[in-house]
Amino acid sequence: MTAQDKPTVLITGAAGRIGRALSEKLSASYTVLGVDLPENAEDGRIFGLDITDESSVAHALDQVREASGGTLAAVIHLAAYFDFSGRESPMYDRVNVEGTRNLLKGLEGLDVAHFIYAGTMLVHRPGHPGERINEDTPLAPGWAYPKSKAETEDVIRELAPRTNPEMSVLLLHMAGLYDDKTAVPTLSQQIARIYERDLKSHVYSGDLQAGQAFIHLEDMLELFASAIDRRDRIEGLEVVLAGEPDAMSYAKLQEELGQLIHGEEDWQTLRVPAPVARVAARAEVAAEEPIPDALDEGEKPFIRPFMIELSSDHYALDISKAKELLDWEPKHRIRDGLRHIVAALQDDPMGWYKANGITPPVWLRSAEEANAEAEDLRATHEREYRARHHDSLWAHWANFGLGLWLLTSPPLLGYGESWLAWSDVLAGLALSLCALLSMSWQLPHARFAAAAVGCWIMFAPLIFWAENGAAYVNATLTGMLAVGFALGLPPAPGVSPAAAQTGPVIPKGWDYSPSDWFQRLPVILLAVVGLLISRYLTAYQLESIDGVWEPFFDGTLPDKNGTEQIITSEVSEAWPVPDAGLGALTYALEILVGVIGSARRWRTMPWLTVLFGVMIVPLGAVSIFFIVIQPIVIGTYSTLALIAAAAMLLQIPYAIDEIVATVQFLIRRHRAGRPWLLVFFTGDTDEGTGEIDRQAFERKPGVILRDMLSGGITLPWSLLASIGVALWLMLSPLYLTWDSPVAAAVHICGALALTVSVTSLASVVRMARFLNVIIGVVLIFAPLVTGGSVLAYLTCFTAGLLLIGLTVPRGPIGGHYGAMNAWIR
Repeated sequence: MTAQDKPTVLITGAAGRIGRALSEKLSASYTVLGVDLPENAEDGRIFGLDITDESSVAHALDQVREASGGTLAAVIHLAAYFDFSGRESPMYDRVNVEGTRNLLKGLEGLDVAHFIYAGTMLVHRPGHPGERINEDTPLAPGWAYPKSKAETEDVIRELAPRTNPEMSVLLLHMAGLYDDKTAVPTLSQQIARIYERDLKSHVYSGDLQAGQAFIHLEDMLELFASAIDRRDRIEGLEVVLAGEPDAMSYAKLQEELGQLIHGEEDWQTLRVPAPVARVAARAEVAAEEPIPDALDEGEKPFIRPFMIELSSDHYALDISKAKELLDWEPKHRIRDGLRHIVAALQDDPMGWYKANGITPPVWLRSAEEANAEAEDLRATHEREYRARHHDSLWAHWANFGLGLWLLTSPPLLGYGESWLAWSDVLAGLALSLCALLSMSWQLPHARFAAAAVGCWIMFAPLIFWAENGAAYVNATLTGMLAVGFALGLPPAPGVSPAAAQTGPVIPKGWDYSPSDWFQRLPVILLAVVGLLISRYLTAYQLESIDGVWEPFFDGTLPDKNGTEQIITSEVSEAWPVPDAGLGALTYALEILVGVIGSARRWRTMPWLTVLFGVMIVPLGAVSIFFIVIQPIVIGTYSTLALIAAAAMLLQIPYAIDEIVATVQFLIRRHRAGRPWLLVFFTGDTDEGTGEIDRQAFERKPGVILRDMLSGGITLPWSLLASIGVALWLMLSPLYLTWDSPVAAAVHICGALALTVSVTSLASVVRMARFLNVIIGVVLIFAPLVTGGSVLAYLTCFTAGLLLIGLTVPRGPIGGHYGAMNAWIR
């Protein structure tokens, strides 16, 4: 048959995936012409057309008339607008409804034998498991897309007989499309959720036995070919349902995909009440707006509230009419098709995500960046995670036991009639439950929940002002152990596969890891000092002990020493909880956060390092400030509070380099196109060097001690001298006397200078020493504002000049700090 002898078929949407495949399928028996958007036009085969513009449609069909001689064996109408937002978009009306109206009007001047419309089975009212729908099932589309398809069919019923009275019409109500690599969004998203082990892959709000029929692309193409070949059988308008007759239930799909992707025969899927699912879906949709690009490059959440209402819809098909009228039935089955789709996913994960229009997870994109085989990386990470989780199961059993311990503590420790007792009973039950859930490697969130319960256990004695010292000690120890057992042992929960399996130990441009154990140990040890002191002071505030030790400072009250007076003063009692207890809680959390994670945690657990830094730097500065103002407001000092403040202050230079490295990492990832908030919580790969030194603790004690004390820190004479000046200023009220109007200002300036100078010992923030210039200027002019003696003038002027002058020498810098090197002056 020559080209001139072949009947002509016109396809709308001919440049799309289905259109091109259909053109190739029909080209052996038909001359195939197409129309599509102007940018997709191809000379002589596809003509440019804007279906929403009547004049554009008319012009394109004039070209079709010229190319076909005015006679068309069939028009296959594929062009349509579609999205899965569920919103009533005006594009549905413009493209689907009015666009089809424009097309039918334009066809009026052509001799068209047959018109085939690609519709959807979703225009029908859904059935129930065990039932099948047929062409007589009433129309009841449940959301925007099928509603627009139903409205379009009304237009076809109205206009087709008027514009082309001799033209027969076939409305194909087809099932969900899939091929060997792609599938309709509902199925492809379900596959992606299971592949990523998303929490939503284990929950469903609808009937787990409900399902929807599918149709393979090859069967769809055969359907169109059969419809054209047998066009003489169709008179007037016919509706035909087409798809695989049986619907694979959601539960069966879950089980099959779990087996194919992860080798798990029993993929657990829990039924979630629809009201709960609706609230969760609305919350997820609402959360997408305030922080665009922060979570995943602006990708919208797939599961929308409207889907909850449709989750029990069941579409199994009676295709007897397709068999009789078109001699068609599907040759493929979705159960077999799943194997091909999953194989394509595992063979080329990035390609699969792109083909299905799904934004790949950050770890997958990072694996590609690191030149790692994505599927191998995922499988290796999962295998290692499960092995380490198994080795650490004892910790969750220990937490289960701690929960029982706490549950039974109140009557044994003598506080069984208090609010704290009820809190401990409930917290013990919650901890035991979270511990049991944590034993599943698939529930990392349970470990975070157990840690949250542990934090509450430590905080509860402060909230309820425990009258029993044993209860306070018990809560502190139990809570710290609970948090440590939940998060302190490997594998670290929530870390992405790419972060865990790829990337360096040492940040880009650095020559050491700021998260190394020997960088953290000084902070942890100093926090232990602070915890022991703060816990002791808290016991006095809770009236568990009668007095506290104070070797140097007498109070201004006859029955209290300096420490006792300060921690029972109006400043302390202004807090709703014991302020020393808050300090103890902060030190306890510093210890716990300090021991969690590896030397790579600056990029695997950025949230943790930032939390660590927040507790040490800003909270530490606030704590130091309150201690500094105590002699001004209260009129005395506390030896123990000063020691605790010194411990807090010394933590800052040891901790700040890890914060800097983490911020640099997040900036690099953001510039690389990664969603910063998701990276913040799950980590990522990065540029850099080095491996974890697993023999680091086997070195000589002197070497270890030197690493601990000198990592990222140098001791230039100028800063040591500035520290000396600051201490002189803090002590100067002893000879200036507090009666001097300038004494308080000098004391505060000394404390600020001490904080700046000690912080500047960290090489990475050496520029911070220039803040002492401001403090020096304030000192020089302070006596002029407040007044004072000649001695006060000399003290302020001399100290101010010294602080300013001592900022000039930078001193030696210990190491390299990436992009911060340019700022170290």
